[in-house]
Amino acid sequence: MLETRGDRGKGHRMFDQLTQSLQTTFKNLRGQGKLSEENIKDALRDVRMALLEADVHYQVVKDFVKNVREKVMGEDVLNSVSPGQQFVKHVHDEMERLLGERQAKFDRSTHPNGIVMLGLHGVGKTTTTGKLARRFKQEDKKVLVVGCDIRRPAAVDQLRVLADQAGVEMLGPVPGETVQALGLRAREQAKQTGVDVVIYDTGGRLQIDDDLVQEVAELTAVTGAKNKVLVIDAAMGQESVSVAETFHERCGLTGLILTKLDGDARGGAALSVRAVTGCPILMVGTGEKQEDLQPFHPDRMADRILGMGDVVSLVEKAQEAVDEDEMRRMEKRMFSGQLNLEDFLKQIRQMKKLGSMSQIMDMMPGMPGMGPDQKAKAADMGQRQSKKFEAIILSMTPRERQRPRLINSKRRIRIAKGSGTRVKDVNDLLKQFSQAQKMTKKMKKMKGKMPKMPKGLKGGMPRF
Repeated sequence: MLETRGDRGKGHRMFDQLTQSLQTTFKNLRGQGKLSEENIKDALRDVRMALLEADVHYQVVKDFVKNVREKVMGEDVLNSVSPGQQFVKHVHDEMERLLGERQAKFDRSTHPNGIVMLGLHGVGKTTTTGKLARRFKQEDKKVLVVGCDIRRPAAVDQLRVLADQAGVEMLGPVPGETVQALGLRAREQAKQTGVDVVIYDTGGRLQIDDDLVQEVAELTAVTGAKNKVLVIDAAMGQESVSVAETFHERCGLTGLILTKLDGDARGGAALSVRAVTGCPILMVGTGEKQEDLQPFHPDRMADRILGMGDVVSLVEKAQEAVDEDEMRRMEKRMFSGQLNLEDFLKQIRQMKKLGSMSQIMDMMPGMPGMGPDQKAKAADMGQRQSKKFEAIILSMTPRERQRPRLINSKRRIRIAKGSGTRVKDVNDLLKQFSQAQKMTKKMKKMKGKMPKMPKGLKGGMPRF
């Protein structure tokens, strides 16, 4: 009653096994007082095996290990005070280079800015089109999505629903209209109505054929679209690499979007695809919700794979999800001693906006180094507790939420039954709330001594 099927198994994330293997290698190496050719050879062998087991393309692995070996065999590393850390740094730098070194962006040199979305059947191309439209809308851009899959009316209907959810305009084909004619009509409408970004959702294919190549060529010619973006399923393994390579050769891609990075595949294809195709990764899909599409930052991804977390992305997600005015009101109530369970409920719901517990843990330093089973267990426990606490508070009367001291034994039994939980769970919630109240009293005393919070972080979430 308190959990959905979609919550199960979410702790097992792509790259978990690779991260754990690399963390073990680094830990062993840091225990060495000095680096030698022998222990470097052993460490590089472990790195190579970890990458191959993660399904990274064999040639990519070969080049990766070769480049790291050349760097770590230098005198500056061998004679370093902290040789193990130097080794990790060079692995990190090579991982970042492999992923693209710096963030790649869409070509915005034309107005309206045209983006042609490509992909095989089943990779999430239309869903990703909706997510991308939402992101541009958040940037205050006027967006038009165009359903260019003239063979499948269901795909056009799906895009129309997604466009409504994203709050953007949608244009579909009329009977008998070609993709080329639709593209031309969309471009003219965009110019007349002041649209900033036009996203063309082309028809998916089971394989790349001459008809597809011709269709893409004609569509880009009449629309002037500078962006030809391939959506690929990161969980497909090496097949996704060959698909991207073929699309790039036939259609001349400008960028890639990887979907299902929240899956439990080994993840090596995601590391290989940029190196093999030479095409930059623009965005990554990390979940099913419309907000689960993020810009791809090679340096941050390298940090996460090597177990260093991704605090910058976590802070960015918090800034997007948290209502600053509400947090200022919460801070005021906290320091005035008026905090109640209504406030606690708001805090739980603010945290849910950041994503699943496992997604948050992935971005916390140290957390990615946990084993997949440990992370799954910890994330599942946190998710379950959050759901229980929300259900318990919703089972209380407004008066009980505002005055928790009224909740006696009889009320606790009633609340537990109403929320489908145990009395022990109700007691745990009230105990945590009591501890939070004590903490706020201490913070109130210290408030005058505390330094001012940086702009943008004021009103940060108190931890209950």
